[in-house]
Amino acid sequence: MNFKTNEKNVILIVDDAPINLEVLFDFLEFYGFKVLVAEDGITALNMAEYASPDLILLDVLMPEIDGFETCRLLKINPATQDIPVIFITAMTDKVDKVKGLNLGAVDYITKPLEQKEVLARVNTHLRLRNLTKKLTEQNKRLEMEILERQRVEEKLRCHSAALDEWNNRYQALIQASGQILYDWNLHTNEIKYAGNVQGILGYSMPEMLGGLNRWLELVHPDDRNFFNEEINRVLSTKERFHLEFLVCRKDGTYITVEDNGYIFLDSTGKVARMAGFVIDITEQQAALRERKNAEQKIREQAALLDITTDAILVQDLVHKIQFWNKGAEHLYGWMAEEALDKDANQLLYRKQNFCQLKNIQKTLVEHGSWQGELNQVTKQGKEMIIASRWALVNDDEGQAKSILIVNSDITEKKQLEAQFLRAQRMESLGTLASGIAHDLNNALTPMMMTVQLLEAKLPDEKSQQWLTIMEKNVKRAADLVKQVLWFSRGSVGNFKTLQVRYLISEIENIVKQTFSRAIEIRIDVPQQNLWNIFGDATQMHQVLMNLCINARDAMPYGGILKISAKNFWVDSDYARMNIDAKVGSYVMISICDTGIGIKREIVDRIFEPFFTTKELGKGTGLGLSTVLGIIKSHGGFVNVVTEVGKGTEFQICLPVTQTMEIDGKLGGDHELPAGHGELILVVDDEDSIREVTQTWLEKNAYKVLLASDGIEAIALYTKHQQEISVVLVDMMMPSMDGPTTINVLKKINPDIKIIGVSGLASNHEMIRILGNNVKLLLSKPYTSSDLLRNLQMVINTK
Repeated sequence: MNFKTNEKNVILIVDDAPINLEVLFDFLEFYGFKVLVAEDGITALNMAEYASPDLILLDVLMPEIDGFETCRLLKINPATQDIPVIFITAMTDKVDKVKGLNLGAVDYITKPLEQKEVLARVNTHLRLRNLTKKLTEQNKRLEMEILERQRVEEKLRCHSAALDEWNNRYQALIQASGQILYDWNLHTNEIKYAGNVQGILGYSMPEMLGGLNRWLELVHPDDRNFFNEEINRVLSTKERFHLEFLVCRKDGTYITVEDNGYIFLDSTGKVARMAGFVIDITEQQAALRERKNAEQKIREQAALLDITTDAILVQDLVHKIQFWNKGAEHLYGWMAEEALDKDANQLLYRKQNFCQLKNIQKTLVEHGSWQGELNQVTKQGKEMIIASRWALVNDDEGQAKSILIVNSDITEKKQLEAQFLRAQRMESLGTLASGIAHDLNNALTPMMMTVQLLEAKLPDEKSQQWLTIMEKNVKRAADLVKQVLWFSRGSVGNFKTLQVRYLISEIENIVKQTFSRAIEIRIDVPQQNLWNIFGDATQMHQVLMNLCINARDAMPYGGILKISAKNFWVDSDYARMNIDAKVGSYVMISICDTGIGIKREIVDRIFEPFFTTKELGKGTGLGLSTVLGIIKSHGGFVNVVTEVGKGTEFQICLPVTQTMEIDGKLGGDHELPAGHGELILVVDDEDSIREVTQTWLEKNAYKVLLASDGIEAIALYTKHQQEISVVLVDMMMPSMDGPTTINVLKKINPDIKIIGVSGLASNHEMIRILGNNVKLLLSKPYTSSDLLRNLQMVINTK
């Protein structure tokens, strides 16, 4: 059964048995779910409220508070009451199931768990939850539409009432206006006319004789049915006659008239007469149509000004704001009544930007328009980058009277552009650094092993002294390469589950003992429920120490250094604003100082390698670039918040791990026995590495075959497959690289034992790429003892 969604559904598993958590975690993650785990009810309550999972699998029997109590607390919390809960239990008692369902659970799964049953029930209830969400959203939209319709109807009723009142006053004026008056006698069908009949219609009074039929002859053929329908309505309802229609003048032209008639009853209650007046409204109708068209155009333009998300404002020549649309209210936070008649320069700009405004004024005078980017501030003091277009508005005499300004917020766009450019620049530098590091490691590997060979060949004290100096410097060079690899995100690391509070505690002890007493150290780390991370403890120590040292250097006369940590959820909006962030759970470690701050113009460069603001000899410029490389290699990202004169805060965000901690050591440090004539195939494109490696292996009772590339290695392995015990393969080679060579060798012999050798990528990253195709990965430069110990380990591995 497949279950696919556009985004991963989040499932929280609650069970006090680690083996149950591990089985369910692996199974559900395999089927594409995002899985969170909790080992007790209290942790589950906190995690459910913070991460809002889509479904909770809850064990019934747990210490402290059991599953039933956990379910009850989830359902009384507004933030978690809608999350479906499925109980997992070994109990089959119907009473317990009823109890759980009464508490709000949606289902039960009985142990031992059947994977297909678990997946089917999870899929079913996730679909029900998604359908429920959609139905709730549709109901909300329907309620909003009903409210909007009621509001429109109420507005129409008010409008109709106002029109009726206007019409009543208008009719009273018309009755005294001296237009065509008539009196229609229904018993004789005669119509008597008065008023300006000839002036309006061109006919004399005798020419109008003939009663209602004569009047119908003048009515436009298209309007006669409407006229007769209105007559019939009035006679049946005894209400006022009112109709606008076209009548023909004597000269053959048609005019628009308004006919208003009033019913008079006889003593029996029947309609006896209808008296009224006819008004020529031809000119009024034309004017009304023109006015309606103009008003409609104005309304459309006004609606466009308010609908647009751009800020549109008009200011006079002395910077006073005359117009301020809804977009400006949303962008700047100032309501129209707050902004009108205010000085735009004082409202929207900081003093240091006034010089740019003078240049804009000069351009307006010369060209009549200007467009570009401005730095502005909101009502709350938030700084923004604005794409602004200015146009000079002239009066009827051609004299400048005001300035029309259209502003768009491009802060987010500029931030993302800066992040992208910085990432692109760092990626390019990282690629260069990785290539250099790879070549250096290839050069250092034979040097390291050759020194160890010479130590055995030159036993005299002076030679040993020189060789020791050489060995130390080779190791020092290797450490420098490792630092470059940290920057380029390709470092070797011993990754395992880490508890952040212990890392910070260790750093706290160091800085309190070594930093000046003028610097106050503050620690803010929760003692419980702080999530774990997956990383290299040594590298994380280096990150925290680098940042703490930078904070110390930024406070030469003392201040406050605050180290804090908290759980942090990255949503889609936050991820959109930060190019390296992904939606999910993180731990945020913050290093905050009250020092001198960082200038705006260099913030984007602080992570570049070899860029430093410190004095000559006091900084290499690799500290922050190393921090960034390490954090990226851990799947995290770094934010910087700084203000000159107030201080700087570095926010380190690292993804949360749910993996149980495992000892990552592959073997002990004791001496391993020499070989017993095993045949080793060494594959490397570097002649010096092949030669030195062959010398060490043969010296320790191994047999060696050498290949300079992957193609030669495959040919040799095909010929000597039965005799070769282990293949030592370099990852980066011309013609055919290491991973490709390994894949071909695995197809020849699925049980082949391979040791991968790399001078570039980290263990965890390369193992992820190679999967189970290699037994272990050996990082350059390596010592002879590293080579022999790992070789013996692989030989003894089944």
